[in-house]
Amino acid sequence: MQPTFEAVTSVKLGDSAYDQISRALMSGRLKPGTKLTIRALADSLGTSSTPVRDAVTRLIQDNALEQRSLRDVRVPLLTESRFREIIEIRVELEAIAARHASENASADDIAALEEIIDRNEAAFREEDWDAASGCNQEFHFKIVNIARMEILGGMLSALWLQTGPVVSSFYQRGGRSMVDEHYAIVAAIKAGDADAAARVMKRDVAGSVEGIVAYLRELAQ
Repeated sequence: MQPTFEAVTSVKLGDSAYDQISRALMSGRLKPGTKLTIRALADSLGTSSTPVRDAVTRLIQDNALEQRSLRDVRVPLLTESRFREIIEIRVELEAIAARHASENASADDIAALEEIIDRNEAAFREEDWDAASGCNQEFHFKIVNIARMEILGGMLSALWLQTGPVVSSFYQRGGRSMVDEHYAIVAAIKAGDADAAARVMKRDVAGSVEGIVAYLRELAQ
């Protein structure tokens, strides 16, 4: 089932389509193994096939989608080795972001992070796993935003494009562990403790690896 998208109105239709499909991948609205068609995506986005085809081509080049045949484009199922490699890179990059965020964060920034956690907890209580997973992603990228590291943010977006679908699918099983460390991350950033912020962020990113790897093995069977 295709997710619902906002109608594309920008002149740069290909960029707009790319951005919306990317957000759907990173937030997990598109699940591993989902088959996509240009026509269905174009209808959902309210645009013609050409910009969607351009966006899909870019996403294939970004390793966010895979093309099995001329008409078979899917959200890929990550291999265990690729997932572990991406997480190893994310651990280091997001630790850098947390370190810089602890040096830059304002009171408003701290309040924004705490508000995301509150929404994440509400989503857990309501068992709204898509919303909870979306809050997890929002939290991590808010820290990058606070860190004021645009290049690092672009690198992380490319990695989250690949891991978003499987992390979101796993969230119902292991999402609790993905948010528990967020409290400690905010506390470290609030205290201006760069070393603690980096250390806890590493623990947070790496904490669910084995559970997700086991889940990947299930999906691959």
